[in-house]
Amino acid sequence: MTNIPPDWNSIEVVLLDMDGTLLDKHFDDHFWEEYVPRRYAEIHGLSIREATDRLLEHYRAHEGTLNWTDLDFWSDQLGLDIPALKRQVDHLIAVHPHVVPFLDAVRRMGKKIYLVTNAHGKTLDLKMEKTSLSGKFHGIYTSHELGAPKEQRRCWEVLRYRTGFDPERTLLAEDTLAILESAAGFGIRYLVYIAKSSSSRPAGRSTRFYSIDTFREIMPEER
Repeated sequence: MTNIPPDWNSIEVVLLDMDGTLLDKHFDDHFWEEYVPRRYAEIHGLSIREATDRLLEHYRAHEGTLNWTDLDFWSDQLGLDIPALKRQVDHLIAVHPHVVPFLDAVRRMGKKIYLVTNAHGKTLDLKMEKTSLSGKFHGIYTSHELGAPKEQRRCWEVLRYRTGFDPERTLLAEDTLAILESAAGFGIRYLVYIAKSSSSRPAGRSTRFYSIDTFREIMPEER
């Protein structure tokens, strides 16, 4: 059963995604779907629509792979300095409401907290620099470091080897259903779907996984 609320008495480890889960996905959506196509169109003499259609098709071809979030790969593929472009719009990077109080409350309860992201290391560095969240975690892992994206079982196998987490006593919060499915297959017991991943888009709740709009809904009660 996957659609169950967290039982904080049973949870020892909390695994958290970054983009869309802790951070507002508006930044990423705007960057990849609007800002990059605009710059790509300028370079190649295309209309915004032509550039967008071409790029979205290219993105989809690499979804669920390590290339999907590899900034160096996309810089090479598109002929653009993707890390530099990200810094041009980094004012849009924002932490979701109630994230910091949630992290603080979970740490005070003595739980281990790990950030586990498919994001490229350069993206991770930029976002930790802008949000100052890095000190909230007991460890930070990227899928590139683990050798597989979170959609693949191999990622969870390596992460378990690195951290020693017990799937039966672990919570994972994610905004990507395919990743929650992968984690469920690995046996992670408490799976939380972030329904409101972007401030600029409506929430979309899941019937399979326990869904929340903000972390206030699963804030642990401290005694």
